[in-house]
Amino acid sequence: MSRPTPRSCENVPGHAARTGAGGPPAWTRRPGEASPGRPPELLQLAGGISLHRRSVTHAAALNAAVRANLEHLRPWLEWAAAAPSPAQTEELARAGSAAWDAGTDFIYLVGLDSRPGSVIGSFGLHGRIGPGALEIGYWVSAEHVGRGIATTAAEALTAAALALPGIERVEIHCDQANGASAAVPRKLGFRLDRTTDAAVRAPGETGRQQIWVKER
Repeated sequence: MSRPTPRSCENVPGHAARTGAGGPPAWTRRPGEASPGRPPELLQLAGGISLHRRSVTHAAALNAAVRANLEHLRPWLEWAAAAPSPAQTEELARAGSAAWDAGTDFIYLVGLDSRPGSVIGSFGLHGRIGPGALEIGYWVSAEHVGRGIATTAAEALTAAALALPGIERVEIHCDQANGASAAVPRKLGFRLDRTTDAAVRAPGETGRQQIWVKER
């Protein structure tokens, strides 16, 4: 799984967005700056799964999914060190909804179409890596790992991100020891741009972070 929350990932300096011939510079932004566009709130994917914009109505199902997967998530995700309370998850959902409305972060939950309201993972497009770029973060529940869900959802989010005005680059960050996470950008044709030193914040991390990149 990649790093799906802002506090679990260091910001990475972005590159300037391209300038159109004969026109003004393409829109760029600093980390946390608002995007002028918004991705779709619902993405229906192959394999009977969908990505839904996260809302407070999902809080109970999300809390249950996180609590059921703490052992699975803990090696790679700092926030999985302790089980969140229902109130904490609800507050997180409210904050995420506000960030979506502000255009700074776009958080989705993945669910099974056959089980409306189900939550089997979380994905996000995060505006935390500098101008003209979004970072994809994700996790999938242990029960559904190995079914291509992360790859399918990340592919859809990559396309959605690059369709937004001013977004020229998508990145996926993961610890070099997290082979399952690294397999996702590799399958999707991302290039491994660099491996950098990073603070160790979860038990499975090595302190070496891979930065995978795909450009428009």
